[in-house]
Amino acid sequence: MKKLGLFVSVIVVLLASGAQALAQNVGDRSVYFVTYFSNANTTAAPDATLRLINDGDEATSQVAGHPSNGNLYASIYLFDDSQQMQECCNCLISPNGILSESVDSNLMNNTLTGGYEETTRGVIKIISSTSSDPTNNVLAPGLHGTMTHIQLYATLTDVAGYLITETTLADSNLASAEQQSLQTMCGFVEYLGSGQGVCSCTPEDSDF
Repeated sequence: MKKLGLFVSVIVVLLASGAQALAQNVGDRSVYFVTYFSNANTTAAPDATLRLINDGDEATSQVAGHPSNGNLYASIYLFDDSQQMQECCNCLISPNGILSESVDSNLMNNTLTGGYEETTRGVIKIISSTSSDPTNNVLAPGLHGTMTHIQLYATLTDVAGYLITETTLADSNLASAEQQSLQTMCGFVEYLGSGQGVCSCTPEDSDF
């Protein structure tokens, strides 16, 4: 009985060790993120910033900087508060790189309708991909990010003021129908906009 008890104890320890090792080696492998923006393009309001990093999940044995060594693209889709896609684009992020996107200058400054000053709030959706085409993503984990939010409040003198908060992007489940819908709508925006509706990317070495 003592031998049996010792055997069972060893098995339990091995299982626990394996579970711990698994927990250490398996991180967040999401490929789809959502967030919101508010008070964009608003006089006296500070600008909001979307920041994304590439954790190197797709890195290979190639030397750093090689195109096939873990480069990822953030396919970014922006909706106004009427659920209309206003802009979309695809931004490169190399392993260990960071992308910083201004809502006012990069993400909502070239809307499909041309009325960016009226687009003050909405939704941002992001797909982590190895494809440079936001209308044809190849899903790959490795992107993570945060978003600053501009919150309106009234001071004691009833003068409008703004607070800045920052939260991590919400990991979401990407249904195949949702992926296809985002890609198709982005294609329509690019086609109909003739230059309008395409957001811009800040170079990685120009982070702010």
